[in-house]
Amino acid sequence: MLRPRSCYDESKRFAESATYVYLHKYNLDASVVRIFNTYGPRMQVNDGRVVSNFINAALTNEPITIYGDGTQTRSFCFVSDLVEGLTKVMFTEGTTGEVFNLGNPEEYSMNDLAKKIREMTDSASDIINKELPPDDPKQRRPDISKTERFLNWKPVVSVDKGLLKTIEYYKSINN
Repeated sequence: MLRPRSCYDESKRFAESATYVYLHKYNLDASVVRIFNTYGPRMQVNDGRVVSNFINAALTNEPITIYGDGTQTRSFCFVSDLVEGLTKVMFTEGTTGEVFNLGNPEEYSMNDLAKKIREMTDSASDIINKELPPDDPKQRRPDISKTERFLNWKPVVSVDKGLLKTIEYYKSINN
């Protein structure tokens, strides 16, 4: 049955399948990397992702909008951790044909993330709730156990440190 998120989910599966077809047909050296909620400085201001949305709202004292009741969780991977993971996938022997999840398994509820960003920006923003989009997952947390084992990789930048760097960047471009 098709649901509103089906196109997004299926496009990811199609890309992975296409990678495997090309890998086998043309004897390519390719791996599949599943990237989970990356954030950091130089994100587009209005890219629509939750971190940039919350930071923009907080810095302008506009309401921070949470979709749903805010108990749904996400994990956030700082960009330098992602780059380190991608580098390890590219330059580690034996990764051809393998699938690696790159993300931070530490989860935050949308309520906690909004409060944390509001606090870190000294914002007076209200936190408001709107209807949750259909099929929005309750939890999105990567299992990085294979990546830790195979590549000796795990994220090292804490969400607090990463958010602080991201907020400083946003402040610098808004002045």
